Amino acid sequence: MIATYKQYILNFKQASGTSRGVLKTKETWFLIVEHQGKKGVGECGLFRGLSADDVPHYEEKLQWTCNNIDKGLAFLLTELVEFPSIQFGLEQAFASLKSENPFILFPSRFTKSEDSIPINGLIWMGTEAFMKQQIKDKIEAGFSCIKMKIGAIDFQTEIDLLQSIRKEFTSKDVELRVDANGAFHPSEALEKLKILSNLDLHSIEQPIKQGQIQEMARLCEETPLPIALDEELIGVFDVTKKEDLLLTINPQYIILKPSLVGGFAGSQNWIDMAEKQNIGWWITSALESNIGLNAIAQFTYTLQSKLPQGLGTGSLFTNNIESPLQVKNGTLRYQNKANWKLNKMLQGFAL
Repeated sequence: MIATYKQYILNFKQASGTSRGVLKTKETWFLIVEHQGKKGVGECGLFRGLSADDVPHYEEKLQWTCNNIDKGLAFLLTELVEFPSIQFGLEQAFASLKSENPFILFPSRFTKSEDSIPINGLIWMGTEAFMKQQIKDKIEAGFSCIKMKIGAIDFQTEIDLLQSIRKEFTSKDVELRVDANGAFHPSEALEKLKILSNLDLHSIEQPIKQGQIQEMARLCEETPLPIALDEELIGVFDVTKKEDLLLTINPQYIILKPSLVGGFAGSQNWIDMAEKQNIGWWITSALESNIGLNAIAQFTYTLQSKLPQGLGTGSLFTNNIESPLQVKNGTLRYQNKANWKLNKMLQGFAL
């Protein structure tokens, strides 16, 4: 067995604002394994500034992975605990290699185009007019769940935007989620959560920055609005530490990005622990190309969650890899009669 890796830079159609700054490009890496003339592909979705494995020697670790590919998946996953995005790329690549079709990793009614996955529509930060237009577009496109990034513009402006949605649509019509990306200061967070709770929201993601365990535990205990942990899970590799984190904070939800938490196995590990504590969860992509998004979507479908998932990021880029994935009426679908259109980088896959 041999393996190679290739970097790929995804370009956003328009600059996308978060409380951590404006994104114009997204770096990712493809891992390609080959055995007896057959190929498998996985995406190592490194997220600069967010991934725990955003380290100077990341590419060296990819090369080490390729050099040791013949030692097998189990060995590599154990050795790469602190490189969750590479773990995820490996899981995909090995599943792709074994599969009859390298892009069908989890055969299901989803991959047969017989069922779809409900997803949220994502509203990026920007001017009030820009955010209003996005909200209008998502509702017209059939989304019944909208996730709005908050924390970068004036808080009152964000409240006004949410109120304008609620004047037109009740919570039965449109479920609203907000994501603060850690933008609130602990001293003001509870007061802001009280204001937001008047808008009949589903939940808020990561109201304060990760690592403030006691403050987050207090918030989750006192909050009038369900809190979902997101960044808080990143970089927590030890099983005991994962259990301690959930027991201490006791959030209402956790959000799992496979590229950031160790792929399928890492996500399942968090889910098992959360369900023991009656903590809800859903899965979100982390700006992967359609290679990684396809793998996440297929895995997510097998979990049979009833909640809308965060898998609507495939149309953000000008140079994404064309795939059978399609967003329609607020759901993600796999059009199995459509073909993957692989660029020069990934040509050579026998479909």
